[in-house]
Amino acid sequence: MPTTATAITWAVAVGIMVIGARFLWTPQRAATDFGLPTTGPTAAVSSWLSVKGVRDIGSGLFLLIVLLGGGVHLRGWMMLAGSLIALGDAFTVRRGGGPATAYYGIHGGTAAVMAAAGITLLLS
Repeated sequence: MPTTATAITWAVAVGIMVIGARFLWTPQRAATDFGLPTTGPTAAVSSWLSVKGVRDIGSGLFLLIVLLGGGVHLRGWMMLAGSLIALGDAFTVRRGGGPATAYYGIHGGTAAVMAAAGITLLLS
């Protein structure tokens, strides 16, 4: 089971970096896919979307560093901590009036998978 949890950690690390890059390359489209309503390409909206992109790329890099140089338990703790980011995103999308599929399905689902992988790694 730790092998599966480690594979999930790799997928999350690479996936969140790709998502972050999308927020830098196509911010309006990425925001819509994320579940956030956008009012247009204003400077304030674009700036916040860039911050989110950088945050996601950094989060993925942290996971990659732990995958390459950390032990199994450290991977578990990082996944549990990361699941709180996904949970926070779910609350943000819900509070922002985004679709239920985004806050339950995308962000809530990601938080649950990350937490399960983290617990699996901690128990191994």
